[in-house]
Amino acid sequence: MSAKQEDIFKQVISHCKEYGFIFQSSEIYDGLSAVYDYGQTGAVLKKNIRDYWWKAMVQMHDNIAGIDTAIFMHPTTWKASGHVDAFNDPLIDNKDSKKRYRADVLIEDHMARIEEKINKEVEKASKKFSPFDEAMFRSTNGRVKEYQAKIDEIKDRFSKALNDGDLNEVRQIIVDEEIVCPISGSRNWTDVRQFNLMFSTSMGSVSEEASTIYLRPETAQGIFVNFLNVQKTGRMKIPFGIAQTGKAFRNEIVARQFIFRMREFEQMEMQFFVRPGTEMQWYEHWKTARLNWHRSLGLGHEKYRFHDHIKLAHYANAACDIEFQFPFGFKELEGIHSRTDFDLKQHEQFSGKKLQYFDSELNQSYVPYVVETSVGLDRLFLAVLSSSLKEEVLEGGDTRTVLSLPPAIAPYKAAIFPLVKKDGLPELAQKIFNDLRFDFDMTYDEKDTVGKRYRRQDAIGTPFCITVDHQSLEDQSVTIRHRDTMQQDRVAISGLHSLLNKKTGIAGLLRSLA
Repeated sequence: MSAKQEDIFKQVISHCKEYGFIFQSSEIYDGLSAVYDYGQTGAVLKKNIRDYWWKAMVQMHDNIAGIDTAIFMHPTTWKASGHVDAFNDPLIDNKDSKKRYRADVLIEDHMARIEEKINKEVEKASKKFSPFDEAMFRSTNGRVKEYQAKIDEIKDRFSKALNDGDLNEVRQIIVDEEIVCPISGSRNWTDVRQFNLMFSTSMGSVSEEASTIYLRPETAQGIFVNFLNVQKTGRMKIPFGIAQTGKAFRNEIVARQFIFRMREFEQMEMQFFVRPGTEMQWYEHWKTARLNWHRSLGLGHEKYRFHDHIKLAHYANAACDIEFQFPFGFKELEGIHSRTDFDLKQHEQFSGKKLQYFDSELNQSYVPYVVETSVGLDRLFLAVLSSSLKEEVLEGGDTRTVLSLPPAIAPYKAAIFPLVKKDGLPELAQKIFNDLRFDFDMTYDEKDTVGKRYRRQDAIGTPFCITVDHQSLEDQSVTIRHRDTMQQDRVAISGLHSLLNKKTGIAGLLRSLA
């Protein structure tokens, strides 16, 4: 990260702590590395993001069912899925800093830095020439062509090394490219080694009789083993999907960047079962659908891009990521994978049970192919919060911190203020609060001046502040302040419910996807 990026990221982390979004787990005992707790505002924001995903993916699709499977699964599940033998990260240590890194991330970050050089050349040329043909410039400029050739060379070597399982070649790429440790600045690297990422525990009443089981590293396998249960009981016809959200656990050796990479995290996954031969059509469909869903949050279209995988997982015939521009650069937010029929066939083999679908239109049975969409809820939380946090300079030179969250997912839809704590204003404010809280997440605040209360709610991301004053007692109207514009309007108390429903309801986001 650049110094500016690092400062922005530190502000995000500090804001999360100060306003009750995220705390370090077990903080009074000096914390637990890469494990975090969601506070009173963060828990609601996280729930609202999860609800929006669920409604868009399950409620709005007739052919997608939602389930909730157990964290503990039969240990053979993970043997069949390949996690026992192949769920590894290539890690490398720097002997001087004593820090451990994912070798693939070091190489990918190195290529990203070269790509940034290309972007700077393009930006410089675009300012110099008008009109400017970017495609032609990229294909003819000597320096850009040199940079691109270097990226292509590294990609080819890296892809072949990963596919061949050649860890020595992975290390050699790091050496040849003179990639340094971000901490020590040295190139004193160890060999690259593989580390399995699954947590294991024991199930049983006596340790000698206990069976080793695993904390699930993903939620997808719970969907696959329930494929026939859902298909038969739900009378589902292909193509159809099964979705779920839930906790997953990975023993990340290199866990960093706040909640971006944690050991305990939450996934939102959907497995879409299709006829063999149609999987690429559905793969493209879900790429577009999921990108549109992310863009509906209004964080900025330019903050998203697709990234095709250099190395495909053992189960996939196509895979890409939707990357998001976090404060520390473009990183994976959601994965879309064409998983073929690998998972269901593996579970057929290891369980001895048929996991096939009878297609009445074709009059034949087959193992369906699967297209997966998988998004990290915690990463999405970080994307939303980091993009919404702003420092604004107001007239007169004052500043305010505002969290411009999409109103539909904000922790509180409105805050109710009595102007003063007397003359019957608190009683009327409390009545309005109690009437609205049945349908909306609300907060009540009567401490400090109204100006300070506005600033507090701006920082939490509350879209509207409703102030009850002496005029309210006379004409049953209140002042409503808009977070983003700071504009104030006079509104009848009887119209508040309709206004909040229109301005903060999730239905508006869902309709934008229709």
